[in-house]
Amino acid sequence: MNTRRSTIFLLACLGVLLTGCAAPTPVGQGAAVEGSPSTEESEEALIARALAIHDRVLTLDTHADTPLRMIEPGFDMAERHDPRETGSKLDYPRMKEGGLDAVFFAAFVAQDIRNDEGNEKAKALALQMIDAVIASTQQNADIAGLALNPEDAYELEKAGKRAIYLGIENGYPLGDDVANVELYYNKGVRYITLVHSSNNDLADSATDDDGPEHEGISPLGEAVVREMNRLGMMVDVSHGNDDVFYDAIALSKAPIIASHSNARAVTDHKRNMSDDMLRLMAENGGVVQLTMLSSYLTDIPDNPERDAAMKELRATMKPAGQMTQDERAAMRQAMNAVEAKYPNPSANVQHVVDHIDHIVKIAGIDHVGIGCDFDGGGGIDGVFDASEVMNITIELVRRGYTEAEIRKIWGGNLMRVFRDVQAVAQQLQADNPA
Repeated sequence: MNTRRSTIFLLACLGVLLTGCAAPTPVGQGAAVEGSPSTEESEEALIARALAIHDRVLTLDTHADTPLRMIEPGFDMAERHDPRETGSKLDYPRMKEGGLDAVFFAAFVAQDIRNDEGNEKAKALALQMIDAVIASTQQNADIAGLALNPEDAYELEKAGKRAIYLGIENGYPLGDDVANVELYYNKGVRYITLVHSSNNDLADSATDDDGPEHEGISPLGEAVVREMNRLGMMVDVSHGNDDVFYDAIALSKAPIIASHSNARAVTDHKRNMSDDMLRLMAENGGVVQLTMLSSYLTDIPDNPERDAAMKELRATMKPAGQMTQDERAAMRQAMNAVEAKYPNPSANVQHVVDHIDHIVKIAGIDHVGIGCDFDGGGGIDGVFDASEVMNITIELVRRGYTEAEIRKIWGGNLMRVFRDVQAVAQQLQADNPA
């Protein structure tokens, strides 16, 4: 991997990675692989050591909404895009620059009318995005490959290629037909986020303005979880309310994941996970993947003018799948104008590792990972897009994490869960052959 080392040295010198406050006490627990940090170690030496570790470990991001970009006419994943101009946060060149080896591309479908017509439209959009991802890996087979199993990422890394996994964010495209779980699995989907920002037929959202509908996971959602277990598909509880989490823990015969969630004790947001949930996640054998949304990472002051302007703008927008290229460009320009007029302060890399520190303290080093949510709102100071993800490793090294621990955080923990989910599926299929 070729990381932009000179850029990182410059960022460090400019203080992008440092906020001027004292770093929390290191929580690393293992024996250092590449030498321990020393009071004599210069900043340049620390960064060089961190980048060497970053190069050696498999780096996996479990959540990017990039498929919405990939169905835009003319969008090419093999081209480097400027995030300030286009809003795009991830493409193959920037994955390489950031030393990001693997990513789960989530086919996100926003919640709409819950009837046969709405379900079919959602399914068609999800399949369009999935097909776009598959086509991209085929068209760029020299630099990327579709991954279906944990070992695929390691093989593609050895070949110098990016590993592309598939997920679905929001169970809405399943409609009321459990058989669709197998359809998506056969297309390559390896996790489903049960719900998004509004309740659906499977489960309750943490952020639905009308409150809970099913008191957690519905009977249909229970059948979906059982089918996901049978097939070897990871159950993702991010965006679900607390009852969804507890129901999933009780229902699933395999460990579960939260593909992009943070720690509620550090930032009190209902999308984040309480300490009780973190402890149960450890008992379950699952993993919580840290995400790069400022409002989940640190307390953001109320900004009612911005909220009102964004709400008004969204009310005039078509669903993403129905927009023309010009309409998407106009929408991004309008949203950028709102952001410029009513800016929110951004979280930084130290906030990210504050959450990692806390999850390690409560759940243990084996139950935390990274899910940036690029192209879905993710992007902070120091990790604005995929080209900067190595800055997380630099801060982990600065806090005293060892190479073995960083390897777990950056992909090892998720891959362990992935293997466990597949093992449970194999046993279920052996016990109940078709």
